[in-house]
Amino acid sequence: MARGKVQLKRIVNPVHRQVTFCKRRAGLLKKAKELSVLCDADIGVIVFSPQGKLYELATKGTMQGLIEKYMKCTSGFLPAECDSVTQKHLLKSKDEVNMMTHEIKLLEKGLWSIFGGAEGAMTLDELHALEKHLESWIYQIRATKEGVLRAANNYLQQKVEEQHGFYNVEPLTTNIPYTLTIPNEIYQY
Repeated sequence: MARGKVQLKRIVNPVHRQVTFCKRRAGLLKKAKELSVLCDADIGVIVFSPQGKLYELATKGTMQGLIEKYMKCTSGFLPAECDSVTQKHLLKSKDEVNMMTHEIKLLEKGLWSIFGGAEGAMTLDELHALEKHLESWIYQIRATKEGVLRAANNYLQQKVEEQHGFYNVEPLTTNIPYTLTIPNEIYQY
């Protein structure tokens, strides 16, 4: 017989909580050992009980050795011990962080300029970049709104069809002389 889905919330009864902690901790450590054996991976698991007791597992070597290896692989330089996949991942992450930091600074400078801050004038390139960001956000907002409107229209059309017994009802049209979105040469629909 299958078990039901377990709700992930704090167990109120302290006895049940302690029993669950012991069983789940043992299962976690067992799975870590199995993963290490099957995949020849270096695994370190650190668990602190609610009472503050330390439980640890280092599958190869010592926990201190694993922590030192981790610190070497995540520090500012990339040692030879880290494999090429880890190095590529770290470089990609650092590039993303640098790009996002640059974008945040550009947007902050744009806000300062818009509200008359003392940050100084923006260069033409910075203004063009800010304009592209704003156009991109406007496009995303419009696309989202159009999707919501389409979904609402479909829902209302279904309700009309249900009320009229699936008679062939002509869609409502309006005589509005303008479109809901402003055409833009950058974003073609």
